[in-house]
Amino acid sequence: MSFGIRFPRLRVVIVGLALAAQLYLFIRIRRAILSSHRSDRFKSRCIRLVGAGIVVFFVVNASLLFLQVPWVDPPFAAQFGLFYPVAIWNFGSLFSALLLSLLRLAGGLTRLIVRASRAGSAQTAAAVNVGRRRFLQAGVGSVAAAPLLLSGYGAAYAGKAYDVERLSLPFGRCLRVVQLTDIHAGIYMTPEEMRRYALQVIALEPDLFVLTGDFISNSMAFLPACAEEMSRVRAPFGTFATLGNHEHLWGRPKEIRAVFEQHRIVLLNNSHMVIQSAQGPFAVAGIDDLQWGQPDLEATLRGLAPNIPTLLLSHRPEIFPDAAALGIPLTLSGHYHGGQIKLRLPGGDLSMAHLRTPYPEGLYRIHGSHLYVSRGIGTTFTPVRLNARPEVTLFQLT
Repeated sequence: MSFGIRFPRLRVVIVGLALAAQLYLFIRIRRAILSSHRSDRFKSRCIRLVGAGIVVFFVVNASLLFLQVPWVDPPFAAQFGLFYPVAIWNFGSLFSALLLSLLRLAGGLTRLIVRASRAGSAQTAAAVNVGRRRFLQAGVGSVAAAPLLLSGYGAAYAGKAYDVERLSLPFGRCLRVVQLTDIHAGIYMTPEEMRRYALQVIALEPDLFVLTGDFISNSMAFLPACAEEMSRVRAPFGTFATLGNHEHLWGRPKEIRAVFEQHRIVLLNNSHMVIQSAQGPFAVAGIDDLQWGQPDLEATLRGLAPNIPTLLLSHRPEIFPDAAALGIPLTLSGHYHGGQIKLRLPGGDLSMAHLRTPYPEGLYRIHGSHLYVSRGIGTTFTPVRLNARPEVTLFQLT
């Protein structure tokens, strides 16, 4: 069964679009430089400098996206002097190029309509053209800069300020459960950031702590620090985890299990564990990633008595209809980051995630079963989040 576009192919598409945006912006900037009143020597130097800068930014960003960069704890200077500016430019440039293209198209259509309808003199037309040209020249810089400013905001603030979401749901046992997902430990999710989230989880005093996949970004080098920071949480009923797609794409599941065992984190991969509580037993089950793993819901639940309340951990939420059909009261998932880059429109939210799945974020219900899809705390492709703040989720189960 396939649950969406294959991840590496999506990366290639995004890099291709970014490359096209860089070329378009270079052409626009080159034309602007050539139309200035500076000397030819100055113009030539500026064009070469702009071209070299665009190439360097694009190559660095593509390398961070595709290559394993095992810089576990980059210093502040590297993060905010190199990694974030490169990411902000490459993401913002996509929308800068799009807006400039639309503006140019609108301007061309407007000129055609005006020429077709105008019956005035050439002198009047020239006067109108001069005024329109000045207006467009004044606005084009703002149009080009706006996406870059939004990207900077999304990386500097919206990606760091998180929400604590609190939900009360029926389960059959009274439990405080905290979920983290999509940590994506890497150059944009450092040990310091992960420690901040772990301390927040500790402050919520969970009975059970669960992690629903994508612990690393693109290198196994980041896993030990992730496991160490998450192990700071000492929930009475333990910490449980399941694998995400990044563990299969960039990691080695056997080594991941060994690292987790060293830090007292139980990895559930098509398996479950029954836990005894004062109110009776309950089970925590975890299924492998639905696309890149070898998911087996039957094996995951094999041997469980039908009357034991079960909490199912699945990185991707599309398992929910099957889980609900088996009477599992609660499934916890992530994967989609709440869209990560999301538009809020009158008819509803719009993002890549909202186009790809019926379960992009939030709470869903089928009969007596519930699914919750967390926005997660990390990012992928770009460190930018817009209208999809990171979240730590606290469930009060009854």
